[in-house]
Amino acid sequence: MAVTAPEARAADAGAGACPVCGTPVYEGYAYCEKCGHTLGSPTCTSCGAAAVDAEGYCERCGLRQPTGRDHAEIVLEGGAAAVTDRGLRRSRNEDAVALLAAGRSTVAVVCDGVGSSPRADEASAVAVEAASAALIRGLSHEEAFELAGRAVTKLATSVHDAPASTYVAAVVRDGRISLAWAGDTRAYWLPAGPLDGPPTRPVGRLADGPVGGPADGPPSGLTDGPPSGLTDGPPSGLTDGPPSGLADGPPSGLATGPLDARPDGPPGGFMLTTDDAIETGEITAWLGADAGDVRPHVRVFEPQGPGLLLVCSDGLWRYLDGHPLPAPGEPQALARELLRHALDSGGQDNITIALIPLGELP
Repeated sequence: MAVTAPEARAADAGAGACPVCGTPVYEGYAYCEKCGHTLGSPTCTSCGAAAVDAEGYCERCGLRQPTGRDHAEIVLEGGAAAVTDRGLRRSRNEDAVALLAAGRSTVAVVCDGVGSSPRADEASAVAVEAASAALIRGLSHEEAFELAGRAVTKLATSVHDAPASTYVAAVVRDGRISLAWAGDTRAYWLPAGPLDGPPTRPVGRLADGPVGGPADGPPSGLTDGPPSGLTDGPPSGLTDGPPSGLADGPPSGLATGPLDARPDGPPGGFMLTTDDAIETGEITAWLGADAGDVRPHVRVFEPQGPGLLLVCSDGLWRYLDGHPLPAPGEPQALARELLRHALDSGGQDNITIALIPLGELP
């Protein structure tokens, strides 16, 4: 193996060489005197140099090192499952997901860090952690949303340096689905079979306590926290009008038409949320210090048969237009199938999918 001149001089002096610039360095040195590289850094998984900086990038080859958030899966004992993946084009995963169960309640929270904001991955992670912990304890959707917003706001050094994230949270309890959202992260209902009428029945807010209900058992399935995508068209929910603000009475509910009533919509599912976005695609609501006075949309639904609740980031739903949704089945297998579809379709964004079964599935 050829030895460079700096490495030869270092060998003669009984020392090593900087893995970035090759300048001789001696035992006990903390930094390379020539290029400033921190000696003793982690080793790059690609080129093998001990040159990975504090941000996770190799200073020699430039590769960002893989992390535990690049791909993660969660499976709960009751069958609910979630998967999050960096995708094919992003350098890091700025989505985050939590999937928890306690007693009769199952909670899913999916947040999508706004890619144009700083430290978007941190924003989604703290929002998911704060909201999921609140909901599984039995706090209301409004309280969980406020706590998530505070957590993201604390990350900001100013309104000009404000991490941001979209938000959707779901609580499934006693055959009902309650949802809260802000931004363009979505929820769908996937019925298990043919329907004779509307897929879900909208109901009023629960009068006997918080939406999530008290946690009557220890939670399970907490993740370790683990871009902004712009919508590719105007929002297209199945509600009879976009929800606004907090739900202080019966929700507007779903129309009876399936998603494929929209020419470019995915057959086989029903959209339960609407996007906070303008016609050109920019989102109009998010969590963060620069978000203003944002309140979540809150709705409660009662499915009229068995099926799956799908909660996902735009890394999946942007590829659902015209693509038939698979029939409900084993949630983990279905989550992986939907992930493969998004990756095969381009995988341009981070992809997060959570599936919660309701009723007896085929």
